[in-house]
Amino acid sequence: MRIEFIPASRDSLSWTQARLRIGSAPDNDLVLATAQAAPRHLLIESDARGWVLWVVPGAPHVYVNARPVRELALLRPGDVVSLGDCRLLLCADEAPDRRPPPRAVADHAPCTVALRAVAGPLSGKVLAVHEYLELGPRGPWPLELPQGESARLRIGWRDGRLVLAVLEPSPHHGVRVNGNVVTDAVLQSGDQIGIGMHRFVVSAPGIKLEPEKAATPPPPPVRAATTPSHAGAAWLIVTAALLALGIALLLLVRF
Repeated sequence: MRIEFIPASRDSLSWTQARLRIGSAPDNDLVLATAQAAPRHLLIESDARGWVLWVVPGAPHVYVNARPVRELALLRPGDVVSLGDCRLLLCADEAPDRRPPPRAVADHAPCTVALRAVAGPLSGKVLAVHEYLELGPRGPWPLELPQGESARLRIGWRDGRLVLAVLEPSPHHGVRVNGNVVTDAVLQSGDQIGIGMHRFVVSAPGIKLEPEKAATPPPPPVRAATTPSHAGAAWLIVTAALLALGIALLLLVRF
């Protein structure tokens, strides 16, 4: 897991352990200012469910994607955790362009796909993707951004893959997939697309990873036929002649 600070007030934090303690006390794994966090504020653990956020009893409010969390919340890459005036963006370790390429099932035909808006002005809506879905000022689903900015995105099919393309970027708000900035990305089911305050989760149960091709073993080396040398052939002839002479002498002696 990698954590970016919004705005970028300090360097991002990479974390590989199963537990991350966050608070203002100096023995926390991520230490924040006392104005931002309680001495023991929250805990993020990795288990079979993924990342789980636990709020320490008595700690001030914690928000995930602007929604309050009282006790616990299941997190996904691309979520924004807020406490005080500190905002933490959770990023996947693996960027989308480094993952194995997924394809749709049914002989790579497009399958049923939808974007579920989980944060932002479109929160609660489910946007169906047919041949493609466009988000932005020219489509039915505008992306309102701070400072009066806008962006234009398209999600559609390309060579059997579900692809996100940034057609018109925003000057100050990058498009992210699972927390990583992208301009063009192949999507998988469960990915989270984020831009500004907007968050969309990809729901595509028909998309699966391409099976890895088994490595073809190299052919066995061809052993070149050995041609006997002239010296070896001469010895064979001499040996055969001596054997024949010996047999002839033996016959003469007997008769």
